[in-house]
Amino acid sequence: MRVLILNADYPRFVAWLYQRNPELAGAPYAAQMAARNASLFGVADFYSRNFAAAGHVATDIHVNNPWMQAAWAREHGFAVEQPPAPGSDAPRQAIPNWLQRGIAPFKPVLRPLARKVGLSPRLDAEAEKILLAQIEEFRPDLVLNQDVFHVDTRLARRIKGIGHPILIGQVGIVPSRGEDWSAYDLMISQLFQVVRTFRNAGVRSEVLHLAFEPDILDVLPPAPERSIDISFVGAVSADHQQRVAQLEAVARTYDLKLYGSGLQTLPASSPLHRCYQGEVWGVEMYQVLRASRVTLNSHIDMAGREAGNMRLFEATGVGSFLLTDAKDNLPSLFEPGREVAVWTSVEDCLSEIKAALDDEDRRQAIARAGQARTMAQHTYRQRVQTLLRLAAELPARR
Repeated sequence: MRVLILNADYPRFVAWLYQRNPELAGAPYAAQMAARNASLFGVADFYSRNFAAAGHVATDIHVNNPWMQAAWAREHGFAVEQPPAPGSDAPRQAIPNWLQRGIAPFKPVLRPLARKVGLSPRLDAEAEKILLAQIEEFRPDLVLNQDVFHVDTRLARRIKGIGHPILIGQVGIVPSRGEDWSAYDLMISQLFQVVRTFRNAGVRSEVLHLAFEPDILDVLPPAPERSIDISFVGAVSADHQQRVAQLEAVARTYDLKLYGSGLQTLPASSPLHRCYQGEVWGVEMYQVLRASRVTLNSHIDMAGREAGNMRLFEATGVGSFLLTDAKDNLPSLFEPGREVAVWTSVEDCLSEIKAALDDEDRRQAIARAGQARTMAQHTYRQRVQTLLRLAAELPARR
């Protein structure tokens, strides 16, 4: 089977990658893909390498990377202009934080309108043309679309028309209202509330959790010393109000190191400003986790009572002690108190941090057990096996 994985990267990550490698934007497509994968950011090539290990032909496309896509187009005879140098685009006007907080609960309803007026990410006509040409050339039997915003339902139907591949979408947030998802044979998500939304819309949907790639451990630099008492890597925004409250309480008591985005959305009085260490991506992010005695986790507000974000698997996968928020389904992923530590309130979080910092043996035991659980049950190899089983169970393609 020929498997194609579609993905999109955070623009800030793409700018970071190309600004630190000034010659990369003009390099051949294969060289740009190799550099992107070597960064280890996000899922990198973890799905495609495990599909290949299972005996399939698999490849990735990063649909919103203009330099990589332009390189492919030139190499295949398309007349395209070289995109502007990374970082040269004028930054968009930030939405005021008070407005972000106000609209956060209504995002599933507002996304279609935002797309119509150009406020939601989407591919332009040339980017769509290049992507469709790539699909025509590769002729996949299965397409895993991990970005249902850039590759929207309209474009998904066009992809479906190229050889009629099995089309699987992966999404971790409640989908936009009013969309026609019928082009998809299957939608997967780490959150059951998302799965339920798709099922209610008449689309087959299943829970499939995120994962860790064990090969990361073979290519990371040597593990650093545990020089960071407490770290958090991730975003702080209007969508993470519980997280912000937790982190601010930790920052008032402990030497928290904060890495991520969204700090500009917080008031100047927030103690998180003095904790901020900048953004870290891929390899650097893993090294921060490995250097931390305690690394914190808090899910996005819309996750509700469900656990499943990437930090669960990244932190445990590299052998870090993870202190995460209690969720109803967490025991199905990790055993609380043995494989991960758990907090139920801000006060409880502060107590758990103190207990962890005071007891190195317990901290290390939990970190080892968490890593063992991830290696046994939460790798991309297992997720690919599940995807192949789900694909085999789908009705015959029309």
